[in-house]
Amino acid sequence: MAALLARFKAALVAVCLVVVLALSSCSSASGPLTGNYVDDTVSVAQSLLSTIALPQDAPSRKQAEADSRSLMNAYTARYRPQSRFNGLSSFTTMVTAVNSLAGHYASYANRPLPDPLKARVEKELTKAQASAVRGA
Repeated sequence: MAALLARFKAALVAVCLVVVLALSSCSSASGPLTGNYVDDTVSVAQSLLSTIALPQDAPSRKQAEADSRSLMNAYTARYRPQSRFNGLSSFTTMVTAVNSLAGHYASYANRPLPDPLKARVEKELTKAQASAVRGA
């Protein structure tokens, strides 16, 4: 009887662990990302474009930059490990823009984005959007 009870407890613990793991994988840890590469690339690029378009003295700029950093991290973490996406030209262009912005935000958080960098990032984000929609 004791052996049967021990087996039942072990099976119950195993089932609970499976349920917890299944539920945790369904959580929205990816934030605003949908899991659809094209949609995510376009929405992240649009979000970043709107953030860099904000004037330096805009009251919402600091929060927008913080949200952008979080979004860039989530995007890169989601798609970099997936070989079906990380070889696409849209992904490499997007990551180039993301890395440029992230580097600026990390090193020069209180300074405005320099005009040459802003122009290059805008061009790369626009190109990444078009390439993702095209399937490249």
